[in-house]
This record gives sequence, structure tokens and C-alpha cells, in this order.
Amino acid sequence: MIQATQIRAGMIILYEGELCRVLTIQHLTQGNKRGKMQVEMKRLKDGIKLNYRYRSEDSVEKATLEAKEMEYLYQEGDHHVFMDSVNYEQSSLSAEILGSAVHYLQPNTKVTVDFYDDSPVGIEIPATMDLKVVDTDPPVKGATAAASYKPAKLENGLTVKVPPFVKTGDVVRVDTGTDEYLERV
Repeated sequence: MIQATQIRAGMIILYEGELCRVLTIQHLTQGNKRGKMQVEMKRLKDGIKLNYRYRSEDSVEKATLEAKEMEYLYQEGDHHVFMDSVNYEQSSLSAEILGSAVHYLQPNTKVTVDFYDDSPVGIEIPATMDLKVVDTDPPVKGATAAASYKPAKLENGLTVKVPPFVKTGDVVRVDTGTDEYLERV
């Protein structure tokens, strides 16, 4: 059990017996009253967003997760298959559990999969990934006077804004948390 003031975004807690991932948290105070923690969370089993206001002194049950290093293998319908790097056991995760991380899954990508009671509940992908640009406008010479960006489509289907010097075929580093261009590799 943890205090409500110790809740952080990304944490998985138990709310009414259900696993929920904390999306945002805000500390609210009203005049001379005690503070409250406004928590926006998403129930993992069905994806429904919930809001709850905890008192600062309330106790919250934090889910105990087991993290396993796994390797992404392939997609099979709406499910994605991962292999445990230690015992080579395979697990299948739905696109619903993966969320926005599904865009960054490529064969042989190493990820961390979180398990609760031997069932997968979430995934952690690397903070940055190197991806190839498959389509963008050609570079314009002399267009360096102003900081301008152009759209570029990457090999995973994601479109990001890149500087004018990036051309088709270049490999760029992308921040997986914000889907933003970081640098050319």
C-alpha cells in the first residue's frame, strides 16, 4: 500500500479490484481545506478511462508486477507474439494492451513486458528508436533561414516532422514517448 501522494503517472494501481494505469495526476487544494489527488486512469481490461479524487492521507494498493525481457517476433491477426529471452516461451498480447507502442514493434525488437498473476498487462519499449524515412519531400537548398520542418513518413507508418535536410532513405532517431524527431543517425 502507498499513500495517494505517492501515485505517479504510468504506475499501475488496483482500483475497486481492477488493474488501472495512471494517466495523469494532479494535486488540488481549495483554500484552507486539505489537499486531494485527482487521478485520471485507464482500466486495463477494457480501456475505459476513470477519474477518482483521493484524499492525501488515503492508501492505494499498487499492483506488484513482474517485468520480463522479451523479443518481438511477429503479428498474428489482432495479436502480437513475443518470446521470453530466458526460457524461449512465447506470449501473445493484444493490440489493446500494447496501445501506441504497437507502431514501434519490429521483428527482433527487445522490450520489457509487465506481468500480473502470470498474464501480460503492459509493455515498455525503448525510449528512442532508429527508423528509416520512406517518403518525404526532397531537400530544398538554401532553406535554412527559418526553422522549418516538413512531414516524413517512416518505415513503421508513422509521420513525423523533420528538418529540411532529411531525405528519403535516411535513418532518423525518434522519441517513442512523444513521436518526435530527435536527430539523423
